[in-house]
Amino acid sequence: MPAFSLEPEQIAWCGELRTLAAERLRPLAEKGEAGHVNRPLVTELGRLGLLERLFTSGALDLCLMRESLAYACTEAETALALQGLGAHPVHAYGTPPQRERWLPGVSEGSAVAAFALSEPGAGSDAAALSLTAHPDGPGRWRLTGEKCWISNAPEADFYTVFARTTPGAGARGVTAFLVPADRPGLTGRALDMLSPHPIGALDLAAVPVTADDVLGEVDRGFRVAMGTLNLFRPSVGAFAVGMAQAALDATLAHTAERDAFGGKLKDLQSVAHQVAEMALRTEAARLMVYAAATAYDAGAPGVPGRAAMAKLLATETAQYVVDQAVQLHGARALRRGHLLEHLYREVRAPRIYEGASEVQRGIIAKELYADVETLEAPR
Repeated sequence: MPAFSLEPEQIAWCGELRTLAAERLRPLAEKGEAGHVNRPLVTELGRLGLLERLFTSGALDLCLMRESLAYACTEAETALALQGLGAHPVHAYGTPPQRERWLPGVSEGSAVAAFALSEPGAGSDAAALSLTAHPDGPGRWRLTGEKCWISNAPEADFYTVFARTTPGAGARGVTAFLVPADRPGLTGRALDMLSPHPIGALDLAAVPVTADDVLGEVDRGFRVAMGTLNLFRPSVGAFAVGMAQAALDATLAHTAERDAFGGKLKDLQSVAHQVAEMALRTEAARLMVYAAATAYDAGAPGVPGRAAMAKLLATETAQYVVDQAVQLHGARALRRGHLLEHLYREVRAPRIYEGASEVQRGIIAKELYADVETLEAPR
């Protein structure tokens, strides 16, 4: 099957997800408080079986879920994605007791997860983490430092926290810990951000953790982080594609109905060509996202580069499409409550989180040059 081809049942499922998002999830999202975890919304995602699919489906299914939900309800998409991002390290690298303790709650929507990687001085450069795990006896540490820009903080029930266990070792000296929110010394505060979903900072003052809290292996936490991001980066692109498609469809409807200069807005060649460009870029981004996800599911080589390309192209494309949609709608799109006003605020953040666009370009270049060195290696 070509990487860009969807089966009829997948197309039908995407339609069902859009309907569920519009009819059952959006009303709950509208009742939520911006900047806070919407637990009724998370619970409904669990009731619909979508959270469980985070752990039973592949990367392509994840992309289809995120794209479809984003089209009709970005808040539902984000709630689902944050559950997956925070809990995937437990699913993929956790011990049986860790998985049994937390994953059922994540799946049913009763336990909220968070992925705590970024710090005030270590956002895009994840290997520069300074939050430190100080030894506190055999198999015991105390976590001290700060995390920042953490989605679902400070309201999550548990965090995947990345801390430095070996000073001066760069990426090789980081360990991932599963830290319940009620651990002594763990506090947090919400941050007032442009996008409406919950983001906060965490302060860790000698928070106790043990070998039972380690995800994966000691000093191998960077592998946990990158393994998670390689899965979720294409799906960030899918989130962006869903927003771009919503903006494009709104623009098609508006330009077909809007009277301007003795005809409809769509009759102006400059407008028609702009809409065509928006559609072209959206479809190209969608195909790259699907191709990257399919490569991940197939265990194909070059997944980090493919994932970076998909996230980069899709997020930059969505920014362009939403911006052009606002321009073609005019002042009405700037009013609070308008779909495009909402998308305009939502679309900016994905170009930064889970690796800024500049970081994605660096990953792509690194992968390309690694391929060149392999080709030029002496035989």
